[in-house]
Amino acid sequence: MPKVLIADKMSPLAEEVFRKRGVEVEVKTGLPPAELKAIIGEYDGVAIRSASKLTAELLEAAGRLRVIGRAGIGVDNVDIPAASKRGIIVMNTPFGNSITTAEHAVAMMMAAARQIGAATASTKAGKWEKNRFMGVELYHKTVGVIGAGNIGALVVERCKALGMRVMVYDPFLSRQRAEEMGVEVAETPEDLWPTIDLLTLHTPLNAKTRHLVNADAFARMKKGVIIVNCARGGIVDEAALQAALDSGKVFAAALDVFEVEPAQEHPLFGYENVVLTPHLGASTKEAQVNVAVQVAEQIADYLLKGTIQNAVNIPSVSEQELPILRPYLNLADKLGTTLGQMATTGVKRIEVAYEGEVADLNRMPITTTILKSILAPMLDPGVNMVNAPVIAKERGIEMDVSTKPRAQRGFTSLITATVICDKRQRSVSGTLLYGEQPRLVEMDGIPIEAAPEGNMLFIANQDAPGLIGRVGSILGEAGINIANFHLGRDHVGGRAIAFINTDQEASQAVMDRLAQVTNVLEVRQIRY
Repeated sequence: MPKVLIADKMSPLAEEVFRKRGVEVEVKTGLPPAELKAIIGEYDGVAIRSASKLTAELLEAAGRLRVIGRAGIGVDNVDIPAASKRGIIVMNTPFGNSITTAEHAVAMMMAAARQIGAATASTKAGKWEKNRFMGVELYHKTVGVIGAGNIGALVVERCKALGMRVMVYDPFLSRQRAEEMGVEVAETPEDLWPTIDLLTLHTPLNAKTRHLVNADAFARMKKGVIIVNCARGGIVDEAALQAALDSGKVFAAALDVFEVEPAQEHPLFGYENVVLTPHLGASTKEAQVNVAVQVAEQIADYLLKGTIQNAVNIPSVSEQELPILRPYLNLADKLGTTLGQMATTGVKRIEVAYEGEVADLNRMPITTTILKSILAPMLDPGVNMVNAPVIAKERGIEMDVSTKPRAQRGFTSLITATVICDKRQRSVSGTLLYGEQPRLVEMDGIPIEAAPEGNMLFIANQDAPGLIGRVGSILGEAGINIANFHLGRDHVGGRAIAFINTDQEASQAVMDRLAQVTNVLEVRQIRY
């Protein structure tokens, strides 16, 4: 009989699920790291929330452990590379608290619009300042929603029920899905700024979204805008928000998340027109029960039946297949990561073509890896190998997979991934060098050879003399060392591309300078 440890406080229903399924379960919560390390080797599975930190050192003692289940979305408290190295599957429960978080976001909108927090404090202080707190209606206001994933889509539904006009920015939202949701689509976040009366955020924090709402964004917004962030701290530049509040550009703000948590001191604490809550998005009785039951069911299903649900670190492959597939999974991740950071808005279709020896392998985990890596940069942190197809389907994204027994251009194996958007399409092809090293060998139909690793700049340009020198000078002046410079073109004087591996990440200022170079058509920074 498999044995599971519940290491953090959660609903008693989780323990009940394990017992009913025939899994031995012990509840030992609040253990110091040393004590947890001393006993973790006794268990096949462990269920946690955010309190327990499963570090690499602790996992070294987990010789029997096969699965870690996180009741919630974030898995920052688990060393996933260490778990993967030891063959431990890490699961989360990305959908158990979606409704709760969406409801909290809408509640924060209303609280900010009607100054509920300040009015409550005033009334409790014995004042009756009826004329002081003049709010605004949400009815017929335009709300900008960044991120139309599981939570964002629920917020959209609720905003529409309030009679609001909804504009959505989500690079992976197809036109068809947008029409079904009844929303207008913004091509870029910048398209939202001058139009919206209220902004709500439902996207993960990553390199693309950090300080997405910054001083420049506030400068472009209408006076009197309301800002709501129940997603992740850091998406809003809090210093810029404070300045916008001081200037009167922002009428009110509501934050459930902060750049530094716990936020026990903060410049916004003294602002009456700011509603603040301590990361309560998932804090309802229903959500806590949902994630506890879900994580228990997932762990039990895996230990008893081998079923993998919502795994964040491994595709569904057999023990015999994994050594063969591992290098192709790595290549697939690089291809998807490349396209995910380069795709434009309104993704309608993703195509994957397998040629040569790889066409005869178990392609499902490879395809899913590509899909997951395309979706991950701008979507929910819960995107993983299991739910990526579901998330794509929710957004109306079609998938097509094709095979050819022989690869073109003499390659033993070749994988091509293509993203078809409303206005353009992008494709990237890759192969394995020496059977294990991923290489990009074609981008948007132009042959090239590049190693997808570290920081890489992509530049598309009109083929003309002098460009390499100007690009090198700009990077050199910025103190950015070029590790490798890969070039390709379709013909002399035609379209050309460059993949540049750099030792340092390029700032936005450097990217802007590169974009201004004569004959440069596009500049992107890709992070692997």
